[in-house]
This record gives sequence, structure tokens and C-alpha cells, in this order.
Amino acid sequence: MARVKKIDDGPVLTREWPLPAAATLGSSVRARGIMLEVRARLPMALRKAIEVRAGVLVLSMPESAAAEFAVAAGIVTGVLDGIESLPVIPREIEDILDIKTSERHRWLKDGRLPSAGTRTVKLRGRARKITFHVFDPRHVEELLDSGVIDDWREQDAETARENRRRAAWQRKLVRAEKAGTAAPEASGEQVQLVGWDAFERLGLLR
Repeated sequence: MARVKKIDDGPVLTREWPLPAAATLGSSVRARGIMLEVRARLPMALRKAIEVRAGVLVLSMPESAAAEFAVAAGIVTGVLDGIESLPVIPREIEDILDIKTSERHRWLKDGRLPSAGTRTVKLRGRARKITFHVFDPRHVEELLDSGVIDDWREQDAETARENRRRAAWQRKLVRAEKAGTAAPEASGEQVQLVGWDAFERLGLLR
């Protein structure tokens, strides 16, 4: 297919497709991701004719390219059919849920943020490929509506506090063991955090 001439000040053909909220999930990053998905399905010569403006896909081409315009419009309509089911990629879920990359990795690893599979893409102009997890848009929507993200952050903060207490108590035990002195007294909570192995090393269970 011949390359479509750049649009100048002459007459143009334009068609718009408003992206539904169920597809964008309120994210401009997700809207752009959908636009890129549509572009990838178009012939190379037509890809720059489609763009996204405020949640609306806009196809613009010169009137002289009416045949190519019809082809592109048909492809865009077909791609957008069922676009609500398009998997959510990492940068999109971070924008939708307003989370950090470190949080996404942590919650993916511990199962709170279930993966819907993986996707492999080739970086532009490079031989290298990258593989990343994608997410079910309906599950992402449920997380967005539930407000559970704040609960997860509080759980993580409490876990971090417990880990700091555990580490501090274990350092005290090690210092006492090396010095040959009596182990520091532990509260009931600290006993639970340290575990029986440390007390056994110090002879407290004999």
C-alpha cells in the first residue's frame, strides 16, 4: 500500500471513536495503549493517521486517500469490538491504580495481584525482546472500585514494622551470644517474632 501523504491544509476525512470508560478505566495511559494497539493492526503506511485526543480515537486522512481511509476505518472498528477485554499492561495498571512499580512487583509476587498471563514484545529498532505480565481488566476494575489498595499498603507497612522489630531483637540476641552475657528479656510479642531457634542457641530451652 502506498504511503498516505501528510495531511496539509486541504480537505480531510475524519472519523472519531469515543473510548468507553470500561475500556480506559479512567486512565489516559490506558487510552494511549489502546491507540497503540489499534495502530499495530493498521498497515504501516496508515498508522500515523490514528491518534487519541481526550479519550477519543481520531482517524484523519486527506480526501484524496478515501479508499485507504475506508480500509483504516474498518480496521479500527474491528479492533475496538470487545476492546474492554484487552489485557492491561504494567504501565497502565500503575496509572489506573496509582501504584508504584515496586508495589506492582511485590503484590504480583505474593499473589495479591494475579497475572493474566505474559506478553512478549520486540523493542523498536532492537533485536532484544522483553516479556512482562499482563492483567485482567475486569479484575483491575474491581481493585479500583474496592479501595483494597489502601489496605494492602497498611498491611505492608505493618509487615515492615514487624520485620524491623524482628531484626533489632535478633541483633540483640547475637550480641549477647557473642559477649557471653544473659539474653535480654523479651516480651511475648518478641518471643513470637524471634522464634525458638534463637533461644535454643542461647541455652534458654535447656
